[in-house]
Amino acid sequence: MIASVRGTVLAVRLDAAVVEVGGVGMLVHATPTTLATLRVGAEAQLATSLVVREDSLTLYGFAAEDERDAYEILQTVSGVGPRLALAMLAVHTPDGLRRAVATEDLAALKRVPGIGHKGAQRIVLELGDRLGPVLGTDGGAAPVAPRATDRRGDVVAALEGLGWNTRTAEDAVAAVLEDAGDEPVGAEDVAGVLRAALRTLGAQRG
Repeated sequence: MIASVRGTVLAVRLDAAVVEVGGVGMLVHATPTTLATLRVGAEAQLATSLVVREDSLTLYGFAAEDERDAYEILQTVSGVGPRLALAMLAVHTPDGLRRAVATEDLAALKRVPGIGHKGAQRIVLELGDRLGPVLGTDGGAAPVAPRATDRRGDVVAALEGLGWNTRTAEDAVAAVLEDAGDEPVGAEDVAGVLRAALRTLGAQRG
């Protein structure tokens, strides 16, 4: 089990980062919020979870241990695999998920791509209080400061990877960019636009 990694960030992509650990570049998949905290050339430390399959070893990274622990607990629910668990934490913080489960807020859970009504019911039933009590450290969703970007195609592609169709993804990104203004910015802000688009899509779905 690889519980954490620390090293220099070599690259930041839309859905993952490369962190150099002991001379080895490790590909770490992460949520937009976690990726937005990373900068190429800077040192980073991430809590991690290693998913082992017969044909692959995939590492997932999180800015806080609470996120990593929630990620692992989410996968104990029937039908929730590594990618869906990560999508849940891309839309909701751990506290947001705790509140949704505790209050049986199915609409909040259905904002996650890939979770329908029956899936939301199953999550509430199987998780119970296993995520622990609400810590009260946030308002349910990680803060985001969306800024416009000229890389909207990258954001649309990331949304498609999370399960949204092309037209819906394009409309959501356009709405975010319209609200933020159309000033092109660097690739490091793509994660912020992605997070804002996810919240827009979640509100529409709810």
